[in-house]
Amino acid sequence: MTSRPRLWTIEEAIKKANNTKYGLAAGIVTKDLDIANTVSRSIRAGIIWINCYFAFDTDCPFGGYKMSGFGRDYGLEALHKYLQVKSVATPIYNSPWL
Repeated sequence: MTSRPRLWTIEEAIKKANNTKYGLAAGIVTKDLDIANTVSRSIRAGIIWINCYFAFDTDCPFGGYKMSGFGRDYGLEALHKYLQVKSVATPIYNSPWL
């Protein structure tokens, strides 16, 4: 008789998922919304699918954490890689604030 493999606790599963050098995507299958919210907030991944997998929308940013990429594709977040932030400071003479 073979024994059944031991199932991980939620905490063990989160620890194993986060104990990698990659973090592109994760999938959660559950009927419990509290578990889905807890796990999705705890796993360090760029996209997390709940009760589905590989579902995309052009408005949903896609990209990974850790060694799984740089920046985001799709959505408004994708524009950031084409932009540079610049600060310009100049004194305003005769200002009541100076």
